[in-house]
Amino acid sequence: MSKRPSFPARLPGREAAAPQAAARPAALPGSALPISSQPDSTSVRAHMVRKIEAQGVKSALVLRALNTVERHRFIDSALAAQAYEDTSLPIGLGQTISKPGVVARMCELLLGAEIARQAPLGRVLEIGTGCGYQAAVLSLMAREVYSIERLRGLHEKARANLRPFRLANVHLLFGDGMAGYAKGAPYAGIIAAAGGEMIPDAWCEQLAIGGRLVAPMVTRAGQQALVVLDRMPQGLRRTVLEDVHFVPLKSGIA
Repeated sequence: MSKRPSFPARLPGREAAAPQAAARPAALPGSALPISSQPDSTSVRAHMVRKIEAQGVKSALVLRALNTVERHRFIDSALAAQAYEDTSLPIGLGQTISKPGVVARMCELLLGAEIARQAPLGRVLEIGTGCGYQAAVLSLMAREVYSIERLRGLHEKARANLRPFRLANVHLLFGDGMAGYAKGAPYAGIIAAAGGEMIPDAWCEQLAIGGRLVAPMVTRAGQQALVVLDRMPQGLRRTVLEDVHFVPLKSGIA
């Protein structure tokens, strides 16, 4: 059996970091370590989660993950007072950390995949690591998370943000997200933090039968909407949901 990539994983041709040992709590479907709790943020984080639950997110697994991951650790200290508001915040290089409510909504949709109804969510591909917050949330729901970022500055920031947590099931990649990551395929779920006019063919090809892709996409009306693609044995089934606002999907690296 081949050895699983260590954290953080690298694309071919890049030197991998030394593996780090981590305990695996049996209660979690993935292999992520529980993220430590900080007393001064516990109550406001719990309040944020209650508000998100009131908005309609019902998955206990999603709500538990949001209550566990300390969002203030992923943003600039000057914005820490807004960390647990349901709002997007700048993280540099023209990018933002998504609203916690949107993260919760997309993660809950991911857990609705046919393949996830039969067993715990397996391998997930995240397009657009950003600051690493959503990857940390996903680590508490999925067996493995491959997260790819096209902007080197954000890739390095996510590495720095996630390293203290020693999440053994999170693999960070620097590369063009539009190409996905074929070496990790097939994926039980694919989730994107940027939206274009179409869903790249590579993502669809890397999705497992019974898997689900959740991503923003520009509709004919010129607005972004949340789109769910389910890969069925007979093909792809598309569902268009509510309007959303994400940064545009771009190709290449920078």
